[in-house]
Amino acid sequence: MLCQMILRAAHTALLAEILTTIHGAIPMLRNKRNAATAALMSLLTITGVYADTAAPRPVKVMIVSMFGPEGQTWLNHIHANDAIAVPGLSPDYPVIHCNADDVCVLTTGMGHANAAASVAALVWSRQFDLTKTYFLVAGIAGIDPKQGTLGTAAWARYLVDFGIQWELDAREIPKGWETGYLGINTRSPDDKPPLDYRTEVFQLNEPLLQKALALSKDAKLSDSKEAQAFRAKYAYAPANKPPVVTQCDTLAGDTWFSGAKLGERARDWTKLLTDGKGVYCTTQQEDNATYEVLKRGAAAGLTDVSRVAVLRTGSDFDRPPKGMSAMDNLLGYQQQGGFVPAVQNLYLAGWPLVDNIVKHWAQWQEGVPQ
Repeated sequence: MLCQMILRAAHTALLAEILTTIHGAIPMLRNKRNAATAALMSLLTITGVYADTAAPRPVKVMIVSMFGPEGQTWLNHIHANDAIAVPGLSPDYPVIHCNADDVCVLTTGMGHANAAASVAALVWSRQFDLTKTYFLVAGIAGIDPKQGTLGTAAWARYLVDFGIQWELDAREIPKGWETGYLGINTRSPDDKPPLDYRTEVFQLNEPLLQKALALSKDAKLSDSKEAQAFRAKYAYAPANKPPVVTQCDTLAGDTWFSGAKLGERARDWTKLLTDGKGVYCTTQQEDNATYEVLKRGAAAGLTDVSRVAVLRTGSDFDRPPKGMSAMDNLLGYQQQGGFVPAVQNLYLAGWPLVDNIVKHWAQWQEGVPQ
């Protein structure tokens, strides 16, 4: 009977009537009105019966950044005057910033867990209408010197999870093996795993990728004297060349790595999981987690994963130049000079896509224009 009353009240917005009935029908709660109210509101929220009556805010583009400087580079340009608090976001970044053109910036916090928790909070809050939203995941990353350099802006086709593997200590690997990593439920590092987790690899929407590339290919990217000096230590291109916009794929894993051996495994793992089609170039921590949440939102009719683009910019090399140790490369990553241009290039390479979506929303609203 009580459940029927709750459901009826949800349709008629008579929440006060429910509370009055409950307190009258259950005398033991009469002196605990606050506790009863809080419990009922929690029940209504969990079951989805109670919701804010305000219409969800429409969003044309949602920028997904992972930590403060990545988000700030957008906020410095887009004049986001609305700050919208969303329960469940990172306590470090508890609001989503939006501007008058319906471009918003979410900062998730770093790592798989923070990314998943914050994006889930956004999607399931229902405070935003995300059904036609384009998501631009934009963050800095380590970069393979065979595919890019400090400041390179790389649009991804494939998102590959580097963390879902078995591992043997490299000092204990079988004779003939080049690495201690192998796919889960496989027999060797060269075997493709069965992808039982269903989050090991994702392919992004090709038409959106090609639009992003076409719009940003001539973007003038930022650089620094420090980055120029460090990249000169490499004897080959594109490591020792200025940064450009390119297309290559991104690898997610919460463990930072440095060195040629782990870098080779990153290349091989990307090729293995994409059947030879993917090309590893950037390493980060969050993107498979972010995409999986958006995918689940799409299954519920709340998002559209054909509208997800991923842009990563090189802030440091994933392996050292000749004459430098892997340890020195890792511990000295902040001295490579790539951080500032990488952060700036998120906006410089990403804005052409965002700007085109906003200015030509009539063409983008129903999907990527042909």
